[in-house]
Amino acid sequence: MTVPRRLLLAAPAALTARRAAAREAVDMLLVLAMDASGSIGEDEFRLQREGYAEALTHPQVVAAIRSKPRGAMAIAMIEWGSPGGSQTIVDWQRVHDLGSAQAIADALLGAPRTQQTYNAIGDAIHHASHLLREGPFHAEQMVIDVSGDGPDMRSMRPAPVARDIVVRRGMVVNALAISGSGQVTRAGETLEEHYRRDVMGGPGAFVITAESRRDIARALRAKLIREMA
Repeated sequence: MTVPRRLLLAAPAALTARRAAAREAVDMLLVLAMDASGSIGEDEFRLQREGYAEALTHPQVVAAIRSKPRGAMAIAMIEWGSPGGSQTIVDWQRVHDLGSAQAIADALLGAPRTQQTYNAIGDAIHHASHLLREGPFHAEQMVIDVSGDGPDMRSMRPAPVARDIVVRRGMVVNALAISGSGQVTRAGETLEEHYRRDVMGGPGAFVITAESRRDIARALRAKLIREMA
């Protein structure tokens, strides 16, 4: 018996709807995409992770999460660098209070560093988008946070292309540019300008600059609070 074409087309949509309904609803899904490329030394790498852990457990960030209608968000973390080599280092966790925020911070601090070269931001965005679509949580607000100290250089899927694809899927890409005062790319633009043009995208998207890795905690804290608002 031939199945009508309209039923064949409706089946995937119905399956997607059932999967979404089965997932736990939270206020926001957030993928933190951290730079682990070869340009980052071990001391800088440690400062970066400690900055993320400090920001995630800050009382203002926890209060911002709890202030939302469901009082919870889901966070996953990836490291990027090599073309096609982005890796998930902390899988999805529900964050709703200081204890759960501390748990994900501890998981981050305890995760081994992945082996990365440089510098494929577009592939990191692509990897993050799959996490957002396939994870165990559901939210209308889906955000990818890309942090890095250099421009997109070697992506299999260039950053503007990857960014445009995920924006069409209803995701937002924000960026944290880790850049010393006055530092410019080979194209003669600041890293913030590069991220603003080629990385960020979606409604309300923005770029924040950290002047150094010691400044990451402050910059990321401000970014998380702004996203939750």
